[in-house]
Amino acid sequence: MILTGVDWLIIVLYFALSLAVGLAFTRRAGTSAEEYFLSGRRVPWWLAGTSMVATTFAADTPLAVTGLTVKHGIAGNWLWWSMVMSGMLTVFFYARLWRRAEVMTDAEFTELRYAGRPAAFLRAFRAAYLAIPINCIIIGWVTHAMATILGLTLGIRKWEATVALFVITALYSTLSGLWGVLVTDLFQFVLAMAGSIALAVFAVNHVGGLSGLLAALNAKFPDGAPLALLPDLHSAWMPALTFFVYLAVNWWASWYPGAEPGGGGYVAQRILSTRDERHAVLAALWFNLAHYALRPWPWILVALVSMLLYPGLANPEEGYVRVMVDLLPPYWRGFLLAAFFAAYMSTVSTHLNWGASYLVNDVYRRFWRPDAGPAHYARAGRLATVLMMVVAGVITYYLTSVEGAWKFLLAIGAGTGLVYLLRWYWWRINAWSEVAAMAGAFVLSLGLQFGAGLNVDDAREFAWVMLLTVAGTTVVWVAVTYLTPAEPLDHLQRFHAKARPGGPGWRRVAGPAAAAEGPGIRDLLHWAMGCVVVYLGLFGIGSLVLGSPGRGSVFLVAAVVLTAWILGGSRKVVLE
Repeated sequence: MILTGVDWLIIVLYFALSLAVGLAFTRRAGTSAEEYFLSGRRVPWWLAGTSMVATTFAADTPLAVTGLTVKHGIAGNWLWWSMVMSGMLTVFFYARLWRRAEVMTDAEFTELRYAGRPAAFLRAFRAAYLAIPINCIIIGWVTHAMATILGLTLGIRKWEATVALFVITALYSTLSGLWGVLVTDLFQFVLAMAGSIALAVFAVNHVGGLSGLLAALNAKFPDGAPLALLPDLHSAWMPALTFFVYLAVNWWASWYPGAEPGGGGYVAQRILSTRDERHAVLAALWFNLAHYALRPWPWILVALVSMLLYPGLANPEEGYVRVMVDLLPPYWRGFLLAAFFAAYMSTVSTHLNWGASYLVNDVYRRFWRPDAGPAHYARAGRLATVLMMVVAGVITYYLTSVEGAWKFLLAIGAGTGLVYLLRWYWWRINAWSEVAAMAGAFVLSLGLQFGAGLNVDDAREFAWVMLLTVAGTTVVWVAVTYLTPAEPLDHLQRFHAKARPGGPGWRRVAGPAAAAEGPGIRDLLHWAMGCVVVYLGLFGIGSLVLGSPGRGSVFLVAAVVLTAWILGGSRKVVLE
């Protein structure tokens, strides 16, 4: 790809703005760990929610969606569309609970919920596990995707791209803490979305507009499988077993960044940084609406164009980048590269800050230096950020597929989700329940993949890995729960008094009144209708771009009406 002087100027201006934001928040971030990692818990809902969306929009996301669409049709995106149901659980059941907990990380939450040495062990284990192998794998695959883009567009070698990307991103994220991450996320998300839409317009126009794209795809695939929003379950594009696992298992059974059952990870971090419970709920609601309904279609359109222009690519994910290289005119090339840098940096800066919060708050301060001053922990956070960069750089070098990394992470977290949902609403869950779930999922998943030879890149074999891992992990953690002692009653009572989860699962601890205070039928109805709203928005926009404006308009009007009903009928949940 040949860049003009104007293209380079656009890219330089983007980096200058990112660095300026980092420098602007450096002094504030250095005052304490709470400022560095949670922005002093003063973040408004719209900024926290947008930051969540920006974090999930990385350089890898359009590439992975392209790979899914080319191999499995549009319906292949149910791999992540199914997570709507988990996200809406966070909105209506868990966002308020996280904000009430007032912890700094979800690892710290373990010692609020559980007691004694098992809780301390779980906190350290979870923090180290999520910060180093899991978080660095995520940073690694995002960096791999961005390095692929730079290799195909500018001819930069992978190791050179990796070093440059880490140096640039770490410079502002290390200096500015969460405030800098949040503010840059805002303009980075706008830039990344504008770039994605622009590329989709150029790609579709190149093949004769939407009508030309649809006609060419229908001629190439007479069965229409690539364009189906819901798959033909007898088609090889999406086997029935795989679709069942997506809809009935993935969303509640698997831990996955940004879609954790019951919240968690950087979603919990953003919720914990908000001003109050109302802002926490609205942030989670806006995140789920924007994440699922607003973002996907520009990427899917480019993926469909790549099916026509580059059939038979060994790595279908590269089709997205090839469209960039071949179809963008001057000036737009610099804008699109800046947009990809924005998508990349918004994600990596979050993961660096979030991962460092585990290392500092849940390992270093908890077990090594519990009595240091606030500024000391802020400095430790900056050092932890650099450490994570080094580890992630090594992982980046060995990654080859973004989609494969997605599925690998889903598989090793399979079976843990139910524990994360129930620990808020069932007193009998203890620290060993979580340890058993995490260890069981990891061992079973790796055993099925490397011992039994099941390949998560194969749709049917991925489904079997998920089903067997979930079943086995559930048996393990339920057995461990009943074979180990319950948490002390006084500790459970203190937790319930602080978080106030309520529900029949706390009757034995807090008495009959607790059941009445918990979630009820109305909350379940709002959750279900919230899922319907997102899917109506998603498929409404999809119908508009795929040539069915009447149906799309009906879907979108219904989504608006249902949203108004939810907000009006759940004032106590959302607006008060």
